[in-house]
Parts: sequence; structure tokens; C-alpha cells
Amino acid sequence: MSFYSPVRTNAQEVAASDRLHLFKYVEDPEQHTVATYEAHGGYVAWKKALTTMQPEEVALEVKTAGLRGRGGAGFPTGMKWGFIPKGSPKPKYLVCNADESEPGTCKDRVIMERDPHAMIEGMAIGAFAIGCHLMFVYIRGEFGEPIRSVRRAVKEAYERGHLGKNIYGSGYDLDMIVHTGGGAYICGEETALLNSLEGKRGQSRIRPPFPAIEGLYASPTIVNNVETLATVPHIINRGAEWYKSLGKEKSPGSKIFSLSGHVKQPGNYELELGHSLKDFIYNPKYGGGILGDKALKGVIPGGSSTPFLTPDMIEVGLDYESLTEVGSMLGSGAVIVFNEDTCIVWALLKLIHFYRHESCGKCTPCREGTGWLEQLIRAIEQGRGRPGDVEKIESVCGNILGRTICPLGDAAVMPIQSSIRLWRDEWQYHIDHGKCMVKTHFEFK
Repeated sequence: MSFYSPVRTNAQEVAASDRLHLFKYVEDPEQHTVATYEAHGGYVAWKKALTTMQPEEVALEVKTAGLRGRGGAGFPTGMKWGFIPKGSPKPKYLVCNADESEPGTCKDRVIMERDPHAMIEGMAIGAFAIGCHLMFVYIRGEFGEPIRSVRRAVKEAYERGHLGKNIYGSGYDLDMIVHTGGGAYICGEETALLNSLEGKRGQSRIRPPFPAIEGLYASPTIVNNVETLATVPHIINRGAEWYKSLGKEKSPGSKIFSLSGHVKQPGNYELELGHSLKDFIYNPKYGGGILGDKALKGVIPGGSSTPFLTPDMIEVGLDYESLTEVGSMLGSGAVIVFNEDTCIVWALLKLIHFYRHESCGKCTPCREGTGWLEQLIRAIEQGRGRPGDVEKIESVCGNILGRTICPLGDAAVMPIQSSIRLWRDEWQYHIDHGKCMVKTHFEFK
């Protein structure tokens, strides 16, 4: 049975490249099976790591490659693995964060659905590197097709001897558990995910202690993203120097970008880090330009929690450092495009409604502040705004930013702050005239 879904990718371009790799076989409708995955070189890296390398060598290779976490934070993966205490008598755990929930992001779903063994192989290598014998994948509960695909792939991996007891005759045992979440955005944050995995309410933990010291079941734990782990076998197979030749010096490698919004060809595309954002949107190989040949109004470059960019700011590379320099972030790599007809206040009302709904309620600034922001923005969007409301929104945002345990509060306010900075006249027009200054075809309900 095929798990093929109609998501546009640049797999043909990737397959013809010696540099790109994550999407090389993603359009093969049988890639989700262990037989096809092995035929394409799958599990060679796992066998190489387990039978010819020491755990410290594996971690060092990934660290030297400069692989950074693809879930949004961009923290160096090999360095993170190195935080596991060497002398701890407690069991070590590796958890794959497959709770992909950032609005605009749908890359991990494609890996799990079409190439699940890549994630499993990367998890196995990571587990070996930290001395783990039981690993978990926490999958968003709404991902019906990916869940089924991963479960079948895990079963196949056991049957082929890639997981289980005495793998490849090495004496190393490794088991894997697939856990489905309840569909909470907060569980994309690693400590909330660990609480949920333990059967507790999905709320973030105060740190320290950090998960690498005291994570799942109060034991040393590493949490990595799906795309991050799917990259690991390629590094072990081809070496750190090969990986460092991709992308940019401080942002090496390739990344999957989810392109959505007002573009002609939305989809998931694998690009080397540093690729031009403008080219990504307008190149016929990728976005193909703005839908309806309208003018571009703005772009969210890294998921809904990252600050906006205007048309004069898109001559920028899609990498961690370049986007930081222009006041935004790479985040999860979800590029959301808005055309000239978009009402920015309407768009922000959509976003703050999401964050208010998904706040776990643990921190007062986030719990109360997101509700106040939604009320204020809804009033402005519906023509009931009053003088001083924009300033009040800025004040509420300032009292949320940096004052919560997890980054959800920051995620809620950063796009609002940037939209006011870039389009303040539009916000003020709503208040002064009780209507939007731009044409929109949508109505919030």
C-alpha cells in the first residue's frame, strides 16, 4: 500500500543533485517500505555507526558537520548530544519530536509519510551516540497517515533486525515506541512534550534542570526534530566535511522549506541554506511568483511565530544568520506569503486566535495577555477600535515577551510587533475609519 499524498516537492531536482539528499527518493511511491529504503542505501549508516564507530565518534561527526536543529531553535545537534552526563547510572532516552504544529509547517509530515525509515535510522544512530536503549517518537495525533506509516516502518525495522536485540550481532539492544499526542501546539516545546509523554498535562517545565540532565522520567533525555534526525544518516555515510560544503559556513547543510500562502506553487522544497528568499518565491522551479500576479505585501519566513518581512527585505538568504540580521528568524522554515490584497489586521487576528487557543495557561502573561490581544485586535478588525488601542497592544506585547516559561508567549507577540512596526498606518486607518484600507476577500468568523 502506498502512503502517497499530493504535496508538491522538488524531488526531481534533488535526485539530480549531488548535494541535496532529504528529498532524493521522496517521490518514489514505495520509499516508505523497508525493502525500497534498503535498496536506496538505507540502514548502511546505522550499521556503519554501530559496528565500526564508537558513540563518541558518532556524536563528534555530527558536531563537526555543524548540523543545527530543524525544529525552530537551530541549536547544534552534536553539541546537544554531548550534554548527556557520562557517569549517570540512569537510563538515557532519545525522543523524536514529531508534533509538527507550527502554522505553515508541513515538512516533517512528508518525511514520516513517505520516508519514515530515514527518521528511524537517524533516531537509532542518535540513540547509539548517547547510550540510549529505548527511544520514543511523539507524533501529532491528527497525523493519521504519517502515524500509520511510521508504525508499519517500525514493525518492518524490527523484522529486518534494524531494531530489537543484538542488532547486527553487535550486542547492542534498541527498542522504539510510537506515541501519539493529543494535538496541542504547546507539546511541540520539548519539556511540555516530555510531560505529555509521561501522561501528565502538556505544560512546559521550568529549567534548569534541562532535559539532557533530567528529562523523561527524570532521566537524561535528548529531544530532536524529525528533519534533524533524518539528516543524520547522510552525515554518517558521507562525512562531516561533505555536509559542511553545503549551505553557508555558520548554517551548513540543506533544509526543507514549506512554502504556502499567495504563491502559484505552494509545497515543500529542499534547498541549501542561504538560498535567496526572493528566488524561492519567484523562481518557476519553486514558488513561481505571486498568485494572480498580484504585488507582494509581506512574508513570514520561518513559521507564524517569526517577524514579517516586506518586499524590500526579501533579498536575503534563507539561513539562520541572514534572517536574524534583517530582524526575523529562520524558525521552522515555513515561508508564508501575503499579497497586496491582504488585510494585515485580519491576518494577525487569525494568528492571535490560534495562540490564545493553544496557550497552556501556566504562565499569567501568556494566559491573560493573548486573550487581551485577541479582544483588542478583533475590535480593531471589526471597526470598533479606539484611539490608543495600537499603543495598548504594544504595551501588552511588551509585558508578554520574555516573561514566560516557554517561547509560546514570544511566538504570539513577535509577528504582531513586527506588523505594527511595518504597517502602522494600516492599523491606524482601521481605528480612524472603522474599516480596512486594503481590499480583502476574506472575513473572520
